[in-house]
Amino acid sequence: MYIPKQYRMNHDEAVQMMKSYPFALMVTVDGNHRPLVTHIPLEIREEEGKIYASGHIAYGNMQKKTLDNNRDVLLIFQGPHAYISSSWYEIDEVPTWDYLAVHAYGTARVISGDELKSALDTMLKRYESHRENGRLWDTFDPELLESEMKGIVGFDIEITSIQGAAKMSQNRSDADYKSIIAKLEKSNEQGEKQVAQWMREQRK
Repeated sequence: MYIPKQYRMNHDEAVQMMKSYPFALMVTVDGNHRPLVTHIPLEIREEEGKIYASGHIAYGNMQKKTLDNNRDVLLIFQGPHAYISSSWYEIDEVPTWDYLAVHAYGTARVISGDELKSALDTMLKRYESHRENGRLWDTFDPELLESEMKGIVGFDIEITSIQGAAKMSQNRSDADYKSIIAKLEKSNEQGEKQVAQWMREQRK
């Protein structure tokens, strides 16, 4: 994606954003060159200096046909974002939109059997282990798990390229920057408050 230099995340920042906002868009292309997209939670991991993203989709999802044989995949991660009114600036300017986003490119392969079980177990631990009476893998009926696994297709994506954009009013003066934070912090929208928090942490 197009990212002006002042808004580019470094590699570690982009990977951290992927981990913090793992509900992503997975984009592939079918045999007719038509884009296919699925909204999906992903598990991001680092192994031996490489980044991987694993997940699963419904067996009936036609995108499954594009996930084998190391097909190219684009993952789009969206962080907090907010409309920025130019009425918050000291001088006459047009409004804009601030946002965090990461595009991760990679190659996919289908996983099954013990590898898929391990991926599902890891995801359950992430989202259930901290909950009271959390449902971890070994708390489910094995027959139920086997039945449910027949209805999904697991995949693992090796990330080959990451592009991260943090367009957060870095080009504004200190006065404008502080004004934007103050306005966003008064918002009732959680995403706008998150933008304000990110901005405050970046310019103290």
